Amino acid sequence: MISLFLVLAIGTCLTNSFVPEKEKDAKYWRDQAQQTLKNALRLQKLNTNVAKNVIIFLGDGMGVSTVTAARILKGQLQHNPGEETSLEMDKFPYVALSKTYNTNAQVPDSAGTATAFLCGVKTNEGTIGVSAATQRSQCSTAKGNEVTSILHWAKDAGKSVGIVTTTRVNHATPSAAYAHSAEREWYSDNEMSPEALRQGCKDIAYQLMHNIKDIEVIMGGGRKYMFPKNRTDVEYEMDEKSRGTRLDGLNLIDTWKSFKPKHKHSHYVWNRTELLTLDPHTVDYLLGLFEPGDLQYELNRNNVTDPSLSEMVEVAVKILSKNPKGFFLLVEGGRIDHGHHESKAKLALHETVEMDRAIEKAGAMTSLEDTLTIVTADHSHVFTFGGYTPRGNSIFGLAPMVSDTDNKPFTAILYGNGPGYKVIGGERENIYKVDYAHSNYQAQAAVPLRYETHGGEDVAVFAKGPMAHLLHGVHEQNYIAHVMGYAACVGANQDHCASASSAGGPSPGPLLLLLTLLPLGTLF
Repeated sequence: MISLFLVLAIGTCLTNSFVPEKEKDAKYWRDQAQQTLKNALRLQKLNTNVAKNVIIFLGDGMGVSTVTAARILKGQLQHNPGEETSLEMDKFPYVALSKTYNTNAQVPDSAGTATAFLCGVKTNEGTIGVSAATQRSQCSTAKGNEVTSILHWAKDAGKSVGIVTTTRVNHATPSAAYAHSAEREWYSDNEMSPEALRQGCKDIAYQLMHNIKDIEVIMGGGRKYMFPKNRTDVEYEMDEKSRGTRLDGLNLIDTWKSFKPKHKHSHYVWNRTELLTLDPHTVDYLLGLFEPGDLQYELNRNNVTDPSLSEMVEVAVKILSKNPKGFFLLVEGGRIDHGHHESKAKLALHETVEMDRAIEKAGAMTSLEDTLTIVTADHSHVFTFGGYTPRGNSIFGLAPMVSDTDNKPFTAILYGNGPGYKVIGGERENIYKVDYAHSNYQAQAAVPLRYETHGGEDVAVFAKGPMAHLLHGVHEQNYIAHVMGYAACVGANQDHCASASSAGGPSPGPLLLLLTLLPLGTLF
């Protein structure tokens, strides 16, 4: 057993050794603050251009504590202490907070929240692309209560559109861009109730292929929901769980191909090699399904079969950028959420760092002058880190003390609930005896649950580019969709667009004037 004295001594040593010499000089901090002040003063000149392109990066489950921990991890992967590192999203000039509750839930789910930030309407948990008049799992209540998304508005305006995710392409977040469903788990007709099938509701995979037939880019997982029941998967021939699920006998890959014009170049790919050998400049439509279900975690990713999120984003932007009218792109780092649900913080945080690489890639390929980029989360998790850890402490490491109650150590990262709750011999597990740095280590939790839960606090919204200043305070989550529509002159708010096209940038318009003149909090 390591003594309390030794643990504290280690902590003291780390604290002293990880203070860079330049940071001991007060001038360093004054100069840094002055430069930040100068940068902030430049923001007085607002970017009121029309957003030719809109990209929204959605870190599923990426609460503020996840952002902070991922920032430290990014720095430590670069062999730095970590705390001083900047994520790409940290560099965005405008930051707001988003209130994530669903209409019937204090702590939300990803379906209701995705409907909010993509369709501009808050709704009940578990429902997709419908208003709160829809009852979960009740097929008949969805009819007449459908709401459309920013992807739909952009397509109607002649823009190219794309969806890139590390989950199934028919999972909660991406499906809100194109589907209308009373139940988020209706991935294929195999998961639907007999009553819902009798009433004529369609599963989400079916809707992906039929609702908006000309989505230019779709990439993620979810192959098995596209094929007939028990059809063998191209990659996992012996795995029964990877086989096709559809009861209607449809091959939705063939359906997707049949809807594409003969004179256009359409490509279906199922592995990384096929994706990266494509010439994006000759591709008009791309469907990439790289796993039967969700993609592998970034730490476990097979470099032969599964592309990284940043690789998918690079290909997507190249394809979509060919449209002179611009594009809308939804990018989801979806497995951040899954890592947290499993209480495997190492998996979740590496997913977040990879999404930040994708944000950097997209930023290098687009311009601040004509591209609105938003980074946000749908909800948080009951994930935290603390324990008075010293500067440069491994984000996956121990706190520099033991409990003053049971005299056992604890990691800086903890969960409020989840599968990491363990009692051995009537006492809390002694983590000196386990490999708490392992990728699959489940951090200790206060309450035992098979799956850790979401958190209910506000999440951050980072924005840059045209009209990014409209994200400026504490907002309802559904407001995000309206900002994207206003900035791009798609959807409902187009009163300012005529002057924008003639003058090279939009006049303030009623919405912007209202936001400028009223005190913060009057509207939201």
